[in-house]
Amino acid sequence: MDTLFFDSDDLGLTEDFLSRAYSSMHIGSDDPGTVRTRISRAAMHSVSVDELDLGFEMSYSVTPLGRICLCLVHEGTIQDHTFDGVTDAFGPGDVVSFAPPELPYSGRVCHARYNITMLDTDLLTQVAAGAPGRVPGPVRLTGHRPHSPAAARRLRQTVGYVRDHVLASPGLADQPLVASTAAQHLAAGVLAAFPNTALTDPTATDRNDARPATLRRALAYIDDHAGEPVTVADIAAAAHVTVRGLQYAFRRHLDTTPLAHLRRVRLAHAHDDLRAADPLDGTTVTDVAARWGFFHPGRFATLYRSAYGRPPHRTLAG
Repeated sequence: MDTLFFDSDDLGLTEDFLSRAYSSMHIGSDDPGTVRTRISRAAMHSVSVDELDLGFEMSYSVTPLGRICLCLVHEGTIQDHTFDGVTDAFGPGDVVSFAPPELPYSGRVCHARYNITMLDTDLLTQVAAGAPGRVPGPVRLTGHRPHSPAAARRLRQTVGYVRDHVLASPGLADQPLVASTAAQHLAAGVLAAFPNTALTDPTATDRNDARPATLRRALAYIDDHAGEPVTVADIAAAAHVTVRGLQYAFRRHLDTTPLAHLRRVRLAHAHDDLRAADPLDGTTVTDVAARWGFFHPGRFATLYRSAYGRPPHRTLAG
């Protein structure tokens, strides 16, 4: 995991830092007071979460980021935010997508404290796209605001969850399965919140593809790769179907989802590791859970107790 901190009241240094941390940009301020900027970042592969505190009014003009950029405003406002003919303003509680990854944008930060969460565009495709050659083009967001207040609230919770339960613990965020699971969790939250081009309902072809043979290929792939960072798109490609077809097959034959089944398989591996571990050598439940992609200890304990009828620390001690 990578972290960085920036604290300066020099506008030139701030512009240079922002250009390196985000994309080439020009900033300016006519604010007669101090122009102090504070930024902290925690990042893992494909995802970064920043907290910014700008106690002055600053204009910005930014070249395309090439990534999905979410903004969650805590205090203050962002005014005259403009991209591709769209102009909007954001205040406390708002969560928005700043602009499509390929477009520049501009606006003004007005004495604001806010969160910037960026993720690679291909994460959306990993969560929602079809197998290679079956769906043209990547998944894209088609609106910059969530489609409902409830969707916005859930996305804020998801960002906070990743920030506070994964990125707040460097050792946890460095676990490959944790990073992969958290990134997919965030991407799924983005797709659930914003209008987008993903087609989630199965087509006639998807329904025809949802055969037992499809399911067997998917289950075999999951069993063979449970210890690796696996996406829904990976499983679908191995089963030679679209993501929609894969999800329909799991729902039809097993009444579950591919990721829920992957989680159960990983839980079984964690159970085996807990049984085999010697607590005297320093192994902890948190260590084993993270090794298998479970980044919230309380959630892991709940899942484990439901599956095995006892808390994980009992198995480790037993």
